[in-house]
Amino acid sequence: MNWRKILVPVAGVVMVAVGWQSGGWGGVALVVGGIVMWMLLHFTRTMKVLQGAANRPIGYCDSAVMLNAKLRLGVNLLHVMALTRAMGEQLSEAGTAPEVYRWTDGTASSVTCEFVNGRLVKWEMVRPQAQEDVGAAPAPSPQPSPGGRGSEVPGR
Repeated sequence: MNWRKILVPVAGVVMVAVGWQSGGWGGVALVVGGIVMWMLLHFTRTMKVLQGAANRPIGYCDSAVMLNAKLRLGVNLLHVMALTRAMGEQLSEAGTAPEVYRWTDGTASSVTCEFVNGRLVKWEMVRPQAQEDVGAAPAPSPQPSPGGRGSEVPGR
C-alpha cells in the first residue's frame, strides 16, 4: 500500500487544524496559502520536465554511463526524466507493476530502470561488446618526437 496517498492529505488537514488553533481564519489562510504554493511549485517543475522531454526522442539520453552514475534508489520517474531530459521507452505493459523503462544513448549503451509505486527499485546498464577484428593489427602508438617535446607541432 502506498502510504503517501494517505499521509499527505492527513498532514494537510492537520496543518489546517493547527492553523485554526493558533490564528483563527488568518492561520487557516496562511496554511492554505502555503499548501497552494507548494502545489504550484510541484506543478511548475512537472511541466518544465515534460516540456523538455517533449522535444527529444523517446528513450534517448545523452550518456547512459552518466545516467547510471547519477541514479539512486528511491528516486521517482520524474527525477529520472529530469536527468535524461526525455521520456523512457516503456518495456512493460501499461498499467502493470513494476514499470520498466529504458534509455539508450548514441553508442547503443542503455540503462533499464524498474519502478514500483513510482519509485526506482533497480536499474541495469548494458554496454555493447566492442567488435574486434582478429586479423587486424593494433593501432600504432604515437612516438615522441626528438628532443622530448611531443606536443609541439613542427614548423611553428
